[in-house]
Amino acid sequence: MSQKVGIPKGTRDFTPVEMGRRNYIFNTIKEVYRLYGFEPIETPAMELLSTLLGKYGEEGDKLLFRILNSGNFLQGVDLAKLDPNKFQELSGVICEKGLRYDLTVPLARFVVQHRDEIIFPFRRYQIQPVWRADRPQKGRYREFYQCDADVIGSDSLIHEAEIVMMIDEVFSRFGVRVEIKINNRKILSGMANRINRPDLLTDITIGIDKLEKIGIDNVKTELLNKGLTEQEFQTIKPIILLQGSNEEKLRAMSVMFEADAEGKKGVEELQQVLDILRTYELKNQLQIDLSLARGLNYYTGCIFEVKALDVSIGSICGGGRYDNLTGVFGMPGVPGVGISFGADRIYDVLEQLNSFPESVSRSVQAMFVNFGANEVIFAVETATRLRRMGVAVDVYPENAKLKKQLNYADAKNIPFVIFIGDQELKTRSYGLKNMVTGEQQTVSFEQLVSKLTQ
Repeated sequence: MSQKVGIPKGTRDFTPVEMGRRNYIFNTIKEVYRLYGFEPIETPAMELLSTLLGKYGEEGDKLLFRILNSGNFLQGVDLAKLDPNKFQELSGVICEKGLRYDLTVPLARFVVQHRDEIIFPFRRYQIQPVWRADRPQKGRYREFYQCDADVIGSDSLIHEAEIVMMIDEVFSRFGVRVEIKINNRKILSGMANRINRPDLLTDITIGIDKLEKIGIDNVKTELLNKGLTEQEFQTIKPIILLQGSNEEKLRAMSVMFEADAEGKKGVEELQQVLDILRTYELKNQLQIDLSLARGLNYYTGCIFEVKALDVSIGSICGGGRYDNLTGVFGMPGVPGVGISFGADRIYDVLEQLNSFPESVSRSVQAMFVNFGANEVIFAVETATRLRRMGVAVDVYPENAKLKKQLNYADAKNIPFVIFIGDQELKTRSYGLKNMVTGEQQTVSFEQLVSKLTQ
């Protein structure tokens, strides 16, 4: 009996066509990062659990993929003292490592570990896979790529403004209309202070971060279950649902948080970011959204989230300021801010909008038809010359029927085929057929190069 094959739920294989499209996404984002002075790094897929735990909140900790210790992972473990129902306790004994949940915590660890080797402010980008033990669904995978850019070692709000600029530039290049949402965690802290419940800040942020998915009534139910009173919820509800232009929201919040230093600081930071952006003509919408919370514990200042306007899908980009992150690794006082593009969701958006350039699905620009031993020698010689000039070409390996070779080129979306028969051998010329238009002509090598590179 043959073995049934498959892959874990929430993971995917990628075909050559899909990889061409994914590389288009990665390369576009890399180019924008490069224009803003970011440099690449990589970190291991595995991190010590001590590095990862406690950085994402209780819900995030539950989504960490843990890796069993090598060999006999139960050696030296007194099973009688372990409660199998307390999986966190058990995994803490038999697992020392986990797959990274995001790229931000590994970055903080990297900065602390390499502090004597890097120059601050440190501007890095990183494009690598991450893993989350989440329930797979449309647009949500257990293994997916993030495309991060972060600045470590500067508290200037110029970086927040540049993040908005990069988001705007990336999605403009993709031809995708988006809404860029911005808020500030200090405003959320001010909201909790306003009802004298700073102890419930985490619960409040987690609750209101679900507003778009579950609605205000369900958010209310969740917060009341966490300990908020009806009066306290009614006090913060107008802030969460504040409407109007960005300027109108800022004016309203200036009054709301006039007596709260932290909330007032958050409003001032948003105002400064918008002031810097006045010199930049945004092609996409930028909206202050007071329900945006980004339910990760490490954010401390401005936070961002991006939604596609023409496709129903979750967040396709997000990030924010996390000034205190490196402090948990023994390096306090190092501010940071960053953004992460969700490459897999961006792929789904571009696919639904049919917005991938046709050229990204092609790996080969032209194919030489194989008419026999003598002809194929000349074909390989010419292919070598073209490849040295940066032109990707293929030589069909067998002297098969012409229809079969042309069908292969058509299935591979190869735009040109090159014929070398007896006459072409004698004249050192080439028959060139455009597979899209059907046009065919005889050309010299110089003309061939011009046609394939234009």
